[in-house]
Amino acid sequence: MAGPLTGVRVVELGVWVAGPAAGAVLAEWGADVVKIEPPAGDPARMFGRMLGIDGDVNPPFEMDNRNKRGVVLDMTTTEGRATALELICDADVFLTNVRPGALRRLGLDFETVAARNARLVYGLITGYGEAGPDADRAAYDVAAFWSRAGLAHLLTRPGDSPPFQRGGLGDHMAGMTMAGAVCAALVARATRGTGQLVTTSLYRQGAYAVSFDLNTFLMTGHQIAIGQRETMANPCMNNYTAADGRRFWVVGLQGERHWPALCRAVSRLGWLTEERFATPRARARNATDLIGQLDEIFATRPLSEWAEVFAADPDFFWSPINTMEDVVADEQFHAAGGVVYVPDGESAAPMVATPADFHGTPCEQRSVAPALGEHTEEVLAELAARTAQDPNPPA
Repeated sequence: MAGPLTGVRVVELGVWVAGPAAGAVLAEWGADVVKIEPPAGDPARMFGRMLGIDGDVNPPFEMDNRNKRGVVLDMTTTEGRATALELICDADVFLTNVRPGALRRLGLDFETVAARNARLVYGLITGYGEAGPDADRAAYDVAAFWSRAGLAHLLTRPGDSPPFQRGGLGDHMAGMTMAGAVCAALVARATRGTGQLVTTSLYRQGAYAVSFDLNTFLMTGHQIAIGQRETMANPCMNNYTAADGRRFWVVGLQGERHWPALCRAVSRLGWLTEERFATPRARARNATDLIGQLDEIFATRPLSEWAEVFAADPDFFWSPINTMEDVVADEQFHAAGGVVYVPDGESAAPMVATPADFHGTPCEQRSVAPALGEHTEEVLAELAARTAQDPNPPA
């Protein structure tokens, strides 16, 4: 095995995306992650069918469950709950996004588990936090992250309906946050000798995602306007369309540096001294006219030709607005390590990489997501062997 977390044992009791995503990151980083599922399986096993994909292919589930071992335990039975508790108390880390009330009913809440294993790092992802009137309220990331934390509102143009979130957007952010927090808690355990409860929530994750806006409002009461491309005060921070229909974003945040580069790119050096456009305030006052003129200019060439023009000026910052096909075809995406190949029998399945690399302890892909209960006998046999060697491990 490879990766910085080699030798760390993790037990995951996760459903859908957020909890399994955290487990997948730790597994990718080398941890031995055992995924507990009920006899019917994690409901995320239905994603493939929900997306209308034929056969047994389930890309979202594979993304969040590769490199794990899977066991089935019936948590409605005394035996199943006892086995789960035994597995968790034998681990370094427990990850879950099951609601706190359900965990208490199962006897798998932090207080109960920590009394048996004081060194355990207990990672809990909730919808809305551990306290308050909605602490035990059910939440998907569309509810707590996207809607309630304000993202949907901030991305809604005046007069339009809110945009729909893409699948797992907040869940994956929360999963990465939890993975980092677990690693910090493991570092703390190395010096303190004890584990701890580590928590995050989809609501907090959403608030952090929009903290540019939210912190501005907290500190000043000022709300940042929701942008509309036709009236953006800074034309260097706007999106445009080329003659072939390809869209792109001009990313010029610094007016003094990036406005001249834009003028050079579109061969309008006269704009640098034209009274209507010569200063940032003037450009803001005349934004509609200026953006309209830029729209006409950019519509004269395909994006491939504009890309050559843009590349010739080191102060012109921009990016294509890519489709999924564009991303997969992008040489830079692959050069940056965006795809990993996960062993699947005699072949390998291409999948999206998690967004961190370790150059001193490189990670290694081990397996696709486990079949339901694939490793139950193997994992329980290992647990029994460890228990036989040390039937009374120190707390």
